[in-house]
Amino acid sequence: MQILLLGSGGREHAFALKIAQSKQCTHLFIAPGNPGTAALGTNVDIAATDFPAIKKFVVENAINFVIVGPEAPLVAGIYDYFKSDEVLKNIPVFGPSQKGAQLEGSKAFSKAFMLRHQIPTAAYAEFTLQNKEEGLQYIEQQQTPIVLKADGLAAGKGVLICATIEEAKSEFNQMLDGKFGDASAKVVIEEFMDGIEFSVFVLTNGTEYKILPTAKDYKRIGEGDTGLNTGGMGAVSPPAFVTNEMIQIVESTIVQPTIAGLQKDDIEYIGFVYVGLMYLKTGELKVVEYNCRMGDPETEAVFPRWKNDIIETFQATIQQQLNSINLEIDERAATTIILASGGYPETFEKGKVITGINTIEDSIVFHCGTKLVDGDTNQEVQLVTNGGRVLAVTSLHKDWKQATQISNKNAEKIAFEGRYYRRDIGFDL
Repeated sequence: MQILLLGSGGREHAFALKIAQSKQCTHLFIAPGNPGTAALGTNVDIAATDFPAIKKFVVENAINFVIVGPEAPLVAGIYDYFKSDEVLKNIPVFGPSQKGAQLEGSKAFSKAFMLRHQIPTAAYAEFTLQNKEEGLQYIEQQQTPIVLKADGLAAGKGVLICATIEEAKSEFNQMLDGKFGDASAKVVIEEFMDGIEFSVFVLTNGTEYKILPTAKDYKRIGEGDTGLNTGGMGAVSPPAFVTNEMIQIVESTIVQPTIAGLQKDDIEYIGFVYVGLMYLKTGELKVVEYNCRMGDPETEAVFPRWKNDIIETFQATIQQQLNSINLEIDERAATTIILASGGYPETFEKGKVITGINTIEDSIVFHCGTKLVDGDTNQEVQLVTNGGRVLAVTSLHKDWKQATQISNKNAEKIAFEGRYYRRDIGFDL
């Protein structure tokens, strides 16, 4: 099969590694890809949201299968674009419909979905500029801390936890005034859930489903989970505190009602449902959020543990034969550590030369935000930073603490100006 993968981050590098190993893959194209994916297929200089350019490439290169990594093209409706196009309609797109992607694209949509289908989640209310005063009054009636969420996509940074009423009111005003652009034109105010988070990844065609290995990611920039939210600074799979009994409860109270809800609401959904969960100190399990795709950096920890042929599994999903697949999972744990640019998630510089990747042993290095440029002398090609999150270092070991030590040791070998990484991934397990 000629396969086109959309995306350019660490998640897509992890996808590309799995796809390149598939017996079904004759050639892999990645649009736009990164220097890491270039070693596994052919990078194509097309943005993942440029649907007309994607159509032209798919037709000219006889693409048989399109796999979507990031949320933006899914929320923009790439599944529907292919399905409604006479030329493209028979080419499968692995990712949910635009309506299904609203589970991530709109916090208000996903909260209403959970309420409608009796899926446990935090109490909430939603507000816009039109009823801003009501929102401020609502905040005054809440217990602190208070959670504010931008309704739309904000690259994992649109969630704020405010310690005081005054801070919550100030941030609420800033969000409605465009702090996160159009994403915060509507703001969801939630009760704070006190507990520990983890993620469950569900592969589904809207009727059948399989639950992939769990993971826990670390969103805060600072050690000890302090500082600003990021797209994710590391992940552990599986988190040591998640028991089989907990997964059974999640399956019966959250996963099954979610799949049933997709059917009841007539939502076409082929792909991944990422369920962000809170294990409360009361022992309850509630949904924090849905994503309509795999997480990043969780994919870099989960996929190295997943042993099935990914394309055969995806084909079975599309053909309504997912129940015939037995998931094969590596019993070892995986720890992923993100190397970030200095200043991230706020202002940071790009173009810093990266060294040391070739010295890494016993770990997989995924490219998140890198690019190749011509060097200063003799035009040698150099790998440089090109994003806030630059590289992900993943290690496997039967003991997750050992996996973490290996990733930390190898992260230290990689150098670039301003390099920063959290040395405490897994500290709370």
